[in-house]
Order: sequence, then C-alpha cells, then structure tokens
Amino acid sequence: MATAAENVDSEPVHAGQAAGPCVMVLFGASGDLTMRKLVPALYNLVKAKLLPSNFAVVGVSHDDLSVEQFRTQVTQFLQKEDHASDAWQWFTERLFYQRGDFGDPAAYGTLSGRLAEIDKTHGTGGNYLFYLAVAPRFFAEVVQQLGKAGLADQEDGRWRRVVIEKPFGNDLDSARTLNKQCKGVLAENQIYRIDHYLGKETVQNILVFRFDNAIFEPIWNRRYIDHVEITNAETVGVEQRGGYFDTAGTLRDMVPNHIMQLLSLTAMEAPASLNADAVRNEQAKVLRAVQPLDPDDVLERSVRGQYGEGVLGGEKVPGYRTEPGVAPSSKTETYAALRLYIDNWRWAGVPFYIRTGKRMAKRHTEITIQFRQTPTELFRNAAMHQMQNNQLVIQIQPVEAISLSFGAKIPGAVLRVGAVDMSFEYSKYFGTDSNTGYEVLIYDCMIGDATLFQRADMVEAGWKIVDPVLDVWKALPPRKFPNYAAGTWGPKEADDLLELDGRQWRKIE
Repeated sequence: MATAAENVDSEPVHAGQAAGPCVMVLFGASGDLTMRKLVPALYNLVKAKLLPSNFAVVGVSHDDLSVEQFRTQVTQFLQKEDHASDAWQWFTERLFYQRGDFGDPAAYGTLSGRLAEIDKTHGTGGNYLFYLAVAPRFFAEVVQQLGKAGLADQEDGRWRRVVIEKPFGNDLDSARTLNKQCKGVLAENQIYRIDHYLGKETVQNILVFRFDNAIFEPIWNRRYIDHVEITNAETVGVEQRGGYFDTAGTLRDMVPNHIMQLLSLTAMEAPASLNADAVRNEQAKVLRAVQPLDPDDVLERSVRGQYGEGVLGGEKVPGYRTEPGVAPSSKTETYAALRLYIDNWRWAGVPFYIRTGKRMAKRHTEITIQFRQTPTELFRNAAMHQMQNNQLVIQIQPVEAISLSFGAKIPGAVLRVGAVDMSFEYSKYFGTDSNTGYEVLIYDCMIGDATLFQRADMVEAGWKIVDPVLDVWKALPPRKFPNYAAGTWGPKEADDLLELDGRQWRKIE
C-alpha cells in the first residue's frame, strides 16, 4: 500500500492541457455503460486533444471476446463518419481486452503483467486509472484484489486511482463498510466516487454563477429567498433494471447522490479556493447541517409514490408492478418528495423541497430559487399580476439553461403586470456538442482533480439524511400503491406537501 506521504494531493494538470500518460482499465467493459457512455466520452476527449499521446485502454470482463470483437463492440455507438479519421485509427489501436472474473486473483496477476507490457510499448509510465463499471456487489472485491496484486500501490511518482460508480452503499451502515473496505487499500485521494450529474455544464456552472457574479451572492440567503425546489423527473420506467430497482427504490437510487449534490452546490458557502477539498469541505458542511428527521418529521415532511399505468407521449404505458423483474405486489417507491431544512445562518427557516420520480410527465431536472415577495403589494389590483414573479430557474436537463423571471408592465392604456423571462441556453450561446457528460469527469480523474467527486464524509452525510426516511417507510408500508398515473407529475400528496405551507411546485411546461 502507498504511504501517506506518497498520497499527498499534488497540483493537477492545468485544465485545457492534455492529461499525462496513463492506462485506463475498464472493469465491466462489455456492459452498457462502457459502450454508451465511457468509450464515446473517451473518443470525444481524443477529438478535443485532451488525452495524452501515451495512452491505452484495457477492458476487463467475464465475456470471451477477442481484441477485435471488443473494439467493434465498444465503438458501435460512435459516429460512422468518424471511422475513416486519423483519430479513430489512433484510438482503436489503443483498445485492448482481457477476459477475467472479478473475484479471481489470477486475473489480476495477468492484468498486472499486461499493464507492464503496455507501459513499455506505449510509454504510459505506470499510471493506472481503474474504472469500476460493475455491479455494486463487486466494488469492494475489485478494490481488494487490486491491493493484493500490488496494483493500488503508488511509488516513484506513479499514481493509481479508482473510479467507483453509484450506488455507494444502500444505507449508512453499508456505505461506512464500503468506505472502510476501500480505504483499507486506497488513500482517500485515490478514490473517485463518480456522479454523472456533476458532468452537466449547468451543474458545474452553479459555482461560477454564484461566486463570480456580485449581483446574486448578496441575495442568496434567507432574507431574500422564500424557498428552493429541486426537481428530477424521468419519463422512463425501470427499463431492464427491475430486479435491482425493486430492492432499491427511488429514494436510495437518487437522493443520497444526485439530489444531495445539487442541494449542497446550491446552498454551500463560498470556498476559500477552487482546490478540490476546499469546495468539498463547504459541500460537506451543508449536508451535515441538514436538519435531522425524526419519525414524526418523516410522516409530515416526506411523500412516496408508485406509478400505475397511464399515457406518456400519446402511448399507453404499464404500471410499475407489471414491469419485468418487479414483484406483482411490490411496495417499492418510484417517487419521493421531501421537505428539508438547513440549520445554519444563511438558510435557517428556508424550506428545500426535493422531488424525484419515474414515469413522470416530462424528462426534466431543475433547481428553482423562489424569491420572497416585496414588502408591500403596490400592484395587487393590477390585471394579470402574480404575487410571486421573481424566480431563478437553473435547468439541467434536457435543456441546460438559466432563466430569471420578473414583473413588467404590459404595453397598453390599462395597468397590467406580467411575468417576463430572461433566459440563457447553453446550446444557443455556445453551440451544441455530442458530449455524454462523462468527458469532464474522466478527464478530471486523469489530471487528479477531485472537485466534482464525493468524498467519504459527503457520502455518509447524504445517507444520514435518507436513513430515517427509509426506516419509517420500511416500518409503515404504503397504504395505497400505485398512487399516481404514469405521465403525470406524481401523487397528490406531493402537491399537498407545499400547499400546506401556502406554496406550489413550479409549473413545468
């Protein structure tokens, strides 16, 4: 194992420069994530000239594939017009494959020899990035086998990093256990717990928007903000993940990672610098400051739902209980909503409403900042006037955009006040690209920048928020599931969660 001194964070490569020499080892290389996201992301980095010339990829899985079969399989989602390019030739020649079982020590011995050969032939310098695109039950196994094979050791200036996909545990205890198992082999700065939401431009732009614009930071607090809404809506059902999802549910699947990342970036204090730990320290403070939920709080401040059959995009879709791999009488939630409070000076008393669900009316992820009303309603009698005009909406998907609404007089002889939107869309301003969202995350792993990755304490803080809800929901099975139709915005109880406070969810057109 590497010593503490060898694991001290070094200055990352300057953004925009090609990463240094390395080999990326993809465990689970024959899986869907590798083909649809990771390999296309790597190829986009090739075209952007952000991969080093001394680079290679080694795919590892249990499938019996030749190198040529592997190259064909993992590049099937790349654009056909790229096949004749020099970049294509360069990239595909650096794709290698090794068959092996994740629990077999001999496979890691073979891998070690293979990597040593690639170091010699491609000049990769003994720097290895291990990406665990595998089922969660293999996370600890792969890490421990890497340690036993000496592949996690950092010495003589060589680095070794491990990327772990979500879910990182399924509750607080399992997350702590997995952290302990990983940190028995790796230093914290070798572990990159990845969340693909953080690859979205708009999510990364939250830091820039908040801390590089003097007009917003002074009003980003309880004095001026009434409440915050975070919505993550998916139109898809469980697809082919019914077996996994029915043991997990939406709360586990989305809230401790995706939603908590969005919440912490929205609510954090300004970091002392853009150093990875400086940013993550502030995110961790927010998560630790979230008001704990006791059982009574869970009953009052949480909503769960499960979709039934309905109509989506003009087509009839089945209910959750008839999806492949799902139990006919399943009590697993496909929708979750919470009202949370952050106990600190900036946010005391400001509710954060979060909702996430499957088979909803639209695919949409956004953060809504609802500002308070003006002290006096001068225009209360004006036609068309709305009581709360001022909203800032940060849209993350499917359109990446930021919009601000405010009141303005509608032209005419009669005083009428309407809401006006100023909006900025990334695609219209900067142009579109074919990024998968993994490009920046993979690149950051290669250059050693952990800013966009969860630290162990952040993971555990997220589970501490969710665990009390899981406990109550397990003890008190839902009375009526399904309780919302596919193609809608969730159960009525979710609307009641806000209406009891005199508020409403922002209407998403």
